[in-house]
Amino acid sequence: MRVKEHPILNFNHQNEIHFTYNEKPMVGYEGDTIGAALYDNGIRHFSDSVVHKRPRGLYCAIGNCGSCYMQVNGVENVKTCMTLLEDDMRVISEVDEDKDD
Repeated sequence: MRVKEHPILNFNHQNEIHFTYNEKPMVGYEGDTIGAALYDNGIRHFSDSVVHKRPRGLYCAIGNCGSCYMQVNGVENVKTCMTLLEDDMRVISEVDEDKDD
């Protein structure tokens, strides 16, 4: 789901940004965070809870909760909700893909 129009904010969804998530090609837009682009591409399972191993999604989107940590361009524990998307980024989750919905 993507907000396309807003009474106050101006969204520029013209400049596509290409990146990979777990080696799968994805497309986002200039100004997107990695988390927003993943969510827009249908990714809902961002991490697992430590104790019960239950799936966690994009939660706070302001960098407070730690539910969105992933590896980005070889750097671990990047907050995808706060990091702007760049062309050719390589994003790797630590989620068990077989449990993904």
